[in-house]
Amino acid sequence: MDPDTALSAWQLATIAVVAVVSLAAWLIAVFLAARQPRGTSAAVNDGPRDMNDGPREEETGAAVTRLPAGAGPADKAAA
Repeated sequence: MDPDTALSAWQLATIAVVAVVSLAAWLIAVFLAARQPRGTSAAVNDGPRDMNDGPREEETGAAVTRLPAGAGPADKAAA
């Protein structure tokens, strides 16, 4: 082997550092992508909602029909 073509110590160290840093970044990215999503952030939450308040139209994309407070199912009202 020709001694002039061998890599110097700093070149070998640079290769090792790049390999370790790349592996660490890849592992961090995999763990971040695989974790379970958390609930809504406190910063995003607009405060407590009424217990009887269902999904809003803008959240579901569909119209929500709500009965008056004392109304029950139709078959019980007729009886």
